[in-house]
Amino acid sequence: MEDELISKKELLDITGISYGQLYRWKRKKLIPEEWFIRKSTFTGQETFFPRDKILSRIEQIKQWKEDVPLDELAKRLSPDGIDVERTGEDLVRLGIASPPALRLYEEAHPRARVLAFREIVCAHLVHEAIASGQVSLDEARQLIPMFEHSVTMFRDMQVRLDLVRKLGVGIWLARAPDAEVVIDPQANVAFSADVASAVEQLKLKLMG
Repeated sequence: MEDELISKKELLDITGISYGQLYRWKRKKLIPEEWFIRKSTFTGQETFFPRDKILSRIEQIKQWKEDVPLDELAKRLSPDGIDVERTGEDLVRLGIASPPALRLYEEAHPRARVLAFREIVCAHLVHEAIASGQVSLDEARQLIPMFEHSVTMFRDMQVRLDLVRKLGVGIWLARAPDAEVVIDPQANVAFSADVASAVEQLKLKLMG
């Protein structure tokens, strides 16, 4: 369940950025410190990164840096929430949540007519779970209280939610994004969501 890693050399070759740019973006907090992973290799200590996360992040930075100051971009890419509210209709129009996901969310929160940012994140994750085709409606329904419980326990919504299923029975597991987990060989991870990554994507969509 560990993220695939990419070396610093390969990263610079693929993205075309310089060593100086990479570390400037680190200093500006555009790239999290914990993504710089030092490992021993046969040539000595080398730096690696979670492949999908760093490639996606650098693409975002390159796309936005000409139009948005780096300090403002750092705020957009941080895992912190933002002060924003949207109706369910807004979320459907923006492609953030589907009507089935909103119906499940409204079942859990019947009075929720306008959603704050954390609630938007939850509705979006329910939407992603349903859209994956790997999560039943009942399992998606169970995701709502699991999300709400876990984000109060992990700093800045730095949490990964996994649906682990064995013999047709699924349970949700919350863990730190880089934590290694060993599961029963007869079980499988049916769906996985990185909440912090979802936060980043939603902030870009809602603020952009």
